[in-house]
Formats: sequence, structure tokens, C-alpha cells
Amino acid sequence: MSKSLSSIIPGQLVRVSFIKDSALKPKLMEMGLVIGKELRVLFKAPFGDPIAIDVHGYVLSLRLDEAGLIEVEDSI
Repeated sequence: MSKSLSSIIPGQLVRVSFIKDSALKPKLMEMGLVIGKELRVLFKAPFGDPIAIDVHGYVLSLRLDEAGLIEVEDSI
């Protein structure tokens, strides 16, 4: 079952399943957020925005609206 990256709790390992079409899609893909990539939500700021994720060894910070463009599913 697919859900938005913005709804994932810290510590959870997920896999990118889909990126919604937007002006940011190419930039997100350049940063390594491609279909099939595993990522882990590291932490969320005190008010929930932004979030930090681990993308294959580097930390990426995303605003919640940006993370909302990325659909993920539980990693096996």
C-alpha cells in the first residue's frame, strides 16, 4: 500500500514507488529520489516541517509539501 513520504514516522525504512508530476520532479530525481530507492526518515522538525531523510548515505531535508509529492511503500 502506497502512502506519502510526508506521513512516514521517523526511523521507518521505505521504498519510493511513485513521484507525482510537478516542476520539482526532475530536481527530486537528480537528488536520488528515484523509483525503487530505499530511504529512511531520520527525524522531523519540532512542528513537523521540514523532515530529514537518509538517501543512500546522505541526508536530505525536504519540506512537507515536497515530501508530499513522493509516494512510498514499506521496504521488504
